[in-house]
Amino acid sequence: MRLLLAEDDLLLGQATSKGLAQLGHVVDWLTSGEQVRTAARNFAYDCILLDLGLPDLPGETCLRLLRREKQQTPVIIITAAADKEAKVRMLDCGADDYLVKPFDIDELAARVRAVV
Repeated sequence: MRLLLAEDDLLLGQATSKGLAQLGHVVDWLTSGEQVRTAARNFAYDCILLDLGLPDLPGETCLRLLRREKQQTPVIIITAAADKEAKVRMLDCGADDYLVKPFDIDELAARVRAVV
């Protein structure tokens, strides 16, 4: 599968990208919300893995804009925010799943398979 990973933490982005690639996925790793919006418009992804704490455009805003633009690609939120309110808000915004950091790469891959 071709995945879009939006993660601004360099160590986590590198580890996640590498782990998913070892499982057979093609991963485009970006570090900003604006990059995500552009890539989602220009390429066909099977799933977007979206961090909420992106520097230029928060993940929540990015998700809202993607859904407003009728982008139907499944989105899994990957974030450190573990509170119930954040989970509910993001699912109501159009996220397909929500995974709290730190996470196991096999669990992330299973969630990707489930939403795709």
